[in-house]
Amino acid sequence: MKGVEDPELGINVVDLGLLYEVHQDDDGNVTLDMTLTSMGCPLTEKILEDSRAALEPLEGVTGVDINWVWDPPWSPESMTEEGRFMMKVMGYG
Repeated sequence: MKGVEDPELGINVVDLGLLYEVHQDDDGNVTLDMTLTSMGCPLTEKILEDSRAALEPLEGVTGVDINWVWDPPWSPESMTEEGRFMMKVMGYG
């Protein structure tokens, strides 16, 4: 999932702290519990498409869906150290 970027920020969803949990059922369906930096983000479909492109080629994965989670809300403290570094390099911090 490090190859899936937030289209607005250009930083991957893992380092941004947007990916909370990954679940896979016995049939190979993967559900991602994710959040966004803001509830009004218009790019949910792009993130879903990119997530499917990253995960569906993997052996044992038959489908990918996202469960958008708003509690707890995203905050900059959710980012990894690498994510915070990238934000600073890009002039956001």
